[in-house]
Amino acid sequence: MLEIGRVVRPHGLKGQVVVELWTNREERVGAGVALTAGTRVLTVREASRQAPTTGHQRWLVTFEGVASREAADELRNTVLTAEPLDVADALWVHELIDAVLYLPDGTPVGTVEAVEANPASDLLVLDDGRVVPLTFVRRDEGRLTVDGPPGLLDP
Repeated sequence: MLEIGRVVRPHGLKGQVVVELWTNREERVGAGVALTAGTRVLTVREASRQAPTTGHQRWLVTFEGVASREAADELRNTVLTAEPLDVADALWVHELIDAVLYLPDGTPVGTVEAVEANPASDLLVLDDGRVVPLTFVRRDEGRLTVDGPPGLLDP
């Protein structure tokens, strides 16, 4: 299961919640989609994007069976998870962590320790502290290759 966002807080009196999405896949909050929240499975009844105020992607979401502010408040700060999507050529965070990054000539650059969200391009954080924008990374024959401008990997 992949973490795709979290319930921030209730919104209104009828069970609607504010959800901060950590994914760019908006279909994650489509009507009928089942998300896991701890031990509960929540089905999205409807969702709409909020106007951006914090730089985060926030949605107003109504879940089936959550019909009051009190029920919505029980979900506050709950992490939402879902099964990975099957998308060709997609790079998923769970596949990037602990992967070795290579130069086009096959020289290893380092191991990915984390993926940091960044508005311009997510950043791969390597084991030596260097960061590589995901924009310059591709999957070649099952391994990650970085092909960026000169100086990108300089300490």
